[in-house]
Amino acid sequence: MTPMVPLIAYEQADARVRAVYDDIMASRGVDDVNNFWKALAHDPDSLEATWSRLKTLMGSEGALDPLTKELIYVAVSVTNGCDYCIRSHAAAARKKGMTEAQFAELLAVVGLANQTNRLAVGYQVPVDDGLA
Repeated sequence: MTPMVPLIAYEQADARVRAVYDDIMASRGVDDVNNFWKALAHDPDSLEATWSRLKTLMGSEGALDPLTKELIYVAVSVTNGCDYCIRSHAAAARKKGMTEAQFAELLAVVGLANQTNRLAVGYQVPVDDGLA
């Protein structure tokens, strides 16, 4: 797939973008940043805000454990049809312990939820008392 904008490599980045790249690499223990960040680097405000939000929400244990967060991210990415995000977050989920059986079951739940959601929307089913 050809990107809509050229990807900005570390060597081509300005100091502000390099600072975000450095934080991503240090936080993740990697030698390079993913292509997503290299595309976002065209808008340093968005790059900084997106990384900050992702690092805060996905990078720490909260009410949800890190694997559950990645599984949710994969599920939403499947529904949204984002191939990049599916692969990126499935890889992260595998590193956090996701098994092939969990992945298969996750996809089954996503498929079922999308099917029943569309049926409920199409039939315009009113919400039951006690669920609202």
